[in-house]
Amino acid sequence: MVFLTVLTVGSMWTFRMQQLLTETSAVQTLLNTLLGGVILLVSIVASISAIVLSYDITSLNDQEERIAAAMEFRQDVGRLSESRHSPTDPGSFLRLMIEVMRDRSEAVASRAHESNSEFDDEIREYAESIRRTVDRLDQSIEDIGRRKFDALWRGLEADYGTHLNRSRELMLAENSQFSERGQDQFEELVRAVELFGIGKEYFKTLYYAREISKLSRTLLLISLPAILVTSSAILAIDAQVFPKFWLFGLPPLLTFVAFVFTVSLAPFAVLTSYMLRVATVAIRTASAGPFQVA
Repeated sequence: MVFLTVLTVGSMWTFRMQQLLTETSAVQTLLNTLLGGVILLVSIVASISAIVLSYDITSLNDQEERIAAAMEFRQDVGRLSESRHSPTDPGSFLRLMIEVMRDRSEAVASRAHESNSEFDDEIREYAESIRRTVDRLDQSIEDIGRRKFDALWRGLEADYGTHLNRSRELMLAENSQFSERGQDQFEELVRAVELFGIGKEYFKTLYYAREISKLSRTLLLISLPAILVTSSAILAIDAQVFPKFWLFGLPPLLTFVAFVFTVSLAPFAVLTSYMLRVATVAIRTASAGPFQVA
């Protein structure tokens, strides 16, 4: 995109491009600025990588607590789903929790249908709202297969915080109206929603860690060629040594400048693309349980 833009603009003002390179220092000054920015970007990437690594470089006790918490979570999912195997990837986890929440919501709604009281109507409406949310999720993940993080995008806007808020209101306001069996079923439904929210938030942190790691690796691979090309171009412009070959009938100076600017801006383009993806996930999942940021 940058290459084509510079070629298009330069082809309209060919003589101005010649003057910029031979009679002014504008291009050289701009390349110097980009070179300094790329070098600074490399140091920032190194700092980000150190922060990501610091999460894994912990004491033995911290590692034990982390593993114990993960095992406890998987056991909770297994008990609630009545399954021997707990999923380890976002897609399988989302599918399992969809089935669990659907079964629990149908059980709660079915028991609420046995009575015509106003409280049971509220319980039935709550269970049906969860089932509608689950049905929308189920419909949206039919075509994603088992790809690791595609399920995260499908579950980003699942509003589990609203369901948790409503469940607490029902339990605090009308706790005495629950039958023993009805309360157990209702608590299982609420627990299923909680586990879904916990799992989604955890997989989101894994997504952030993966994206930042990939960003660091990609930027380091791109930045070194960008530094070499930009430095060589600055020296060539200073010595007035330019390539002589023509490309598709375009002047050598124009293709030279377009190529150099494209390589110089490549690290910033990569950074922008990764940050846009991470920012999109952060904005669409700006919630933690019952608390949400509009």
